[in-house]
Amino acid sequence: MSIMYPFTPPIVKRLLGWRKGDKDDDSYSEKAVKSLVKRLKKTGGIEELERAISTQNSQTNCITIPRSDCITGGAQIMPNPSNSTTASLDGRLQVSHRKRLPHVIYCQLWRWPDLQNHHELKHVDNCEYAFSLRKDDVCINPYHYFRVQTPVLPPVMVPRQTDIPADLRALPPPTLDDLANTVPDNATYPMSVDAPSILPPETPPPGYMSEDGETNDSGMEASQNGSEYGSAASPSPSDSLDMQPISYCEPPFWCSIIYYEMNCRIGEVFHASQSSLTIDGFTDPSSSERFCLGLLSNVNRDPIIEQTRRHIGKGVRLYYIGGEVFAECLSDSSIFVQSPNCNQRYGWHPATVCKIPPGCNLKIFNNQEFAAQLSQSVNQGFEAVYQLTRMCAIRLSFVKGWGADYRRQTVTSTPCWIELHLNGPLQWLDRVLTQMGSPAGICTSMS
Repeated sequence: MSIMYPFTPPIVKRLLGWRKGDKDDDSYSEKAVKSLVKRLKKTGGIEELERAISTQNSQTNCITIPRSDCITGGAQIMPNPSNSTTASLDGRLQVSHRKRLPHVIYCQLWRWPDLQNHHELKHVDNCEYAFSLRKDDVCINPYHYFRVQTPVLPPVMVPRQTDIPADLRALPPPTLDDLANTVPDNATYPMSVDAPSILPPETPPPGYMSEDGETNDSGMEASQNGSEYGSAASPSPSDSLDMQPISYCEPPFWCSIIYYEMNCRIGEVFHASQSSLTIDGFTDPSSSERFCLGLLSNVNRDPIIEQTRRHIGKGVRLYYIGGEVFAECLSDSSIFVQSPNCNQRYGWHPATVCKIPPGCNLKIFNNQEFAAQLSQSVNQGFEAVYQLTRMCAIRLSFVKGWGADYRRQTVTSTPCWIELHLNGPLQWLDRVLTQMGSPAGICTSMS
């Protein structure tokens, strides 16, 4: 039942009448709308807001609030007990103990109640003050944003192994060493990311995401072999081959996560079904949106592992949106990621380990890039395709890094780490390999 405070202004009541989804949380919704109305009185945008949400028209004008209401320069903001809404150092507004980016709050309220985070939103072309544009004012018009859609990957045309011409089968497969036993190079945010010029302090380097949800991937649109990521087409070795289309299918669990301490696997595999997942050091045993490492026991745990586990804290948040996987460091300590797919994007060695500092985001996998590489590999034979299974595993360590720049040189030497298996790409590889048949090389009991 909807309950409003007796002093709720008429304009607030009208705006609340347009909200979508579950209306049980009236207190939160009313505080969010009151806060917005108070801010819009300064800019005269109340009528435009009412017109936008009543007509559901993206051609309405920008409805802005000052960015200074969302972000402060450097001083810690002390909450005012008389005000239910405060600003945050990272650009978010806090309404009734919930911190969200302003455009996310009002898109949740008036368009998508199930909206999880800013990664799911992009702004329309006619929006002049979108949060990602970093202007002095921020547009919160919910119809100036749209949800990111998962791109449809074209099927891979797969010949049988015996149908591939011998000259193509003779090509060496891409080199993907056993990354678990390779001493990797290291990359550190932001110095290791090549940029055309020195980036201003507020701009993240290519591939890193700020709270605005925008990436700076210009110059990264083509793979190293020159193919566009948006197209998985590859030249056919012969028009006469019997080619079978193998399509990508989205599985119910987009990834599986295994937790390790040093070289010892701990606990059961966690199967992720939610697009947003947090892996932290706490103890909730039942949430589908959290994999809590704090409740996992190990009788052989040594003091170094115990100390490291205490510093995992809020850990890492993984997003799977629009066929892309992002990792956001929520911990007070850095996380370290080894993703061959990400490394290929920046021209690094496949085994490179990238350090992600607290508060930073990194795109660690892209389905379209993987589709392009798979489409090219099928013409090189079974071994080339099978090598791509290592592209589908991502290793991530907490607090302690590994590699050539660290005392620990392999991931199995780090106290606490996880391995992600991306189920969609792995199942796609499985269907492609099944169609291709056996590898070309002969393997007998005497070989």
